[in-house]
Amino acid sequence: MPEARQILVTSALPYANGSIHLGHMLEYIQTDIWVRFQKQRGNQCVYVCADDAHGSAIMLRAEKEGITPEQLIAGVQAEHSADFADFLVDFDNFHSTHAEENRALATAIYLKLRDAGHIATRSVTQYFDPDKGMFLADRFIKGTCPKCGAEDQYGDNCEKCGATYEPTELKDPRSAISGATPVLKDSKHFFFKLPDFEAMLKQWTRSGTLQDAVANKIAEWLDGGLQEWDISRDAPYFGFEIPDEPGKYFYVWLDAPIGYMASFKNLCARRPELDFDAFWQKDSKAELYHFIGKDIVNFHTLFWPAMLEGAGYRKPTQVCVHGYLTVNGQKMSKSRGTFIKARTYLDHLNPEYLRYYYASKLSRGVDDLDLNLEDFVQKVNSDLVGKVVNIASRCAGFVHKGNAGVMVDANPEPALWDAFQAAAPAIAEAYEHRDFGRAMREIMALADRANAWIADKAPWALNKVEGKQAEVQEICAFGVNLFRQLVIFLKPVLPNLAVAAEAFLNVAPLSWQDHELRLANHLLNPFTPLMTRIEPAKIDAMIEASKEDLAAQSTEAAAPAGNGELVKEPLAAEIDFGAFAAVDLRIALIEKAEFVEGADKLLRLTLDIGDAKRNVFSGIKSAYPDPSQLEGRLTLYVANLAPRKMKFGLSEGMVLAAGPGGEEIFLLSPDAGAKPGQRVH
Repeated sequence: MPEARQILVTSALPYANGSIHLGHMLEYIQTDIWVRFQKQRGNQCVYVCADDAHGSAIMLRAEKEGITPEQLIAGVQAEHSADFADFLVDFDNFHSTHAEENRALATAIYLKLRDAGHIATRSVTQYFDPDKGMFLADRFIKGTCPKCGAEDQYGDNCEKCGATYEPTELKDPRSAISGATPVLKDSKHFFFKLPDFEAMLKQWTRSGTLQDAVANKIAEWLDGGLQEWDISRDAPYFGFEIPDEPGKYFYVWLDAPIGYMASFKNLCARRPELDFDAFWQKDSKAELYHFIGKDIVNFHTLFWPAMLEGAGYRKPTQVCVHGYLTVNGQKMSKSRGTFIKARTYLDHLNPEYLRYYYASKLSRGVDDLDLNLEDFVQKVNSDLVGKVVNIASRCAGFVHKGNAGVMVDANPEPALWDAFQAAAPAIAEAYEHRDFGRAMREIMALADRANAWIADKAPWALNKVEGKQAEVQEICAFGVNLFRQLVIFLKPVLPNLAVAAEAFLNVAPLSWQDHELRLANHLLNPFTPLMTRIEPAKIDAMIEASKEDLAAQSTEAAAPAGNGELVKEPLAAEIDFGAFAAVDLRIALIEKAEFVEGADKLLRLTLDIGDAKRNVFSGIKSAYPDPSQLEGRLTLYVANLAPRKMKFGLSEGMVLAAGPGGEEIFLLSPDAGAKPGQRVH
């Protein structure tokens, strides 16, 4: 038997400012399945996580609710912990970034970087709220759009006309926090010299630590030249103060990944067999895996490994990146009831249904995963209830009635038993490489073979034939053994089903190696139903409950007008037909879409408009967190809009989008058959 591996695993830290939803759960379920597989194989595998508990948003929400930030994050941590536990996500430790272990580690890492010359300082000019006494990020500044005159727009993008601009271009700017008129003010900021690590990062990102698609994406950043990273924020700020710099705080993204180390250090204090240095020192033989979504790849594959390198720690063995979740083929939508909180799901459905469905769809790639609710019902009912559990329910009764619950020693179909044995290495390999969908297909193929064999032998009919009862016992004992094999293979995905099956089988917790054995002359416990079918009515109830969640939030957030009615957004000022006809609308092909470093809302689009190429900055980042999904799409482009110089470059026109804003912005696309450069009439 190979020597047990030492493995430390993390998932991205959920932000302590909101509830967990099914999009989040994709990552934690994926990670938990992989960790459970490693533990079932006998490896020392430790899974840690924490709430990401710092930042202005948490400080301001706590103030609004009349509580301290510490009280806010404690309440959210309790909610998150309950959601994860009820989804059977088995952390070895779920900590918080607002912890002394994290303060000490963040301070030590910063000082090592500073003393090695990897920290720079320079003055930055920003808007400042004189009433609140704080610098304002773009999202905390509102005013009148300098292009269309729409009021109540954010500091870098107009949600009415789509224009992008500098916060200083807003007319009548005001603080979204206090309502005060902001003033420009200089402040010293601290920067991590990321370019110092360019050579190391070029080698490390191509060393097998990343999926090819991710490495290719990161290469674009590296080839474009790395920029220094602003790691400081000014007081007031909820976070850790920078050593020797009163009033200066670490930006939340500096101490968030250090939270992985802090959570593990906190665990080590309670688990003497764990040695912090053995896992994190430069020459560590342990393995380190980060599971993350593709929206935070740059932090985990550029900033984080560079920080670790500069501070003298080991770098990750692998960064495992997954795609986003869609529901019924579309982005999760509050209005459609498909923006489903973890707790709302748990109020209506068994968590193992979703664990299995996600597993059946997950590959080792970064493709998005679609939760099609009709397919979800069909797959769970067919695979888990109709195939796996069905084997035990078909056979157990005959063993109990015909032989007092004792399984006879029988192998009436050696070829089928050998097929189950032969499949184990391929299933294990699929689990190891996070190709869970392939593992589920192989397991269900075995379940199909087992069911077909039992149906062919028909013990229910054979039992009525005199003198055939011994054969019935052999068939059913063998069927129960095949069921046991399937439970072993599915245990990382369905831990509760495994516990119930182990109780029925009257066996100790099943390890992976147990698949090599066959129960013989073994007493079973009485069989009880292990899993029930999903009723479509429960899906409908869950969707309706999600809509009610939205309605409750809307009621809380809406501001009543003087007559008690909700304020409605006014229509923009009318224009005549001549003004409308002057707009030159063209079809454009999106050749490239990418994040804009330093911009909260912008994507940079490279457009092909037939006879030329155009560069456009568009404020649609919140709706398309994976910009690559836009590449190759056709859209509508305003070709005769005057170019605008922005701090990120020149924006040559505008693309058209619609929607209420936030995550629900939809880029307009023409019907099939349109070609780049065509005029829209």
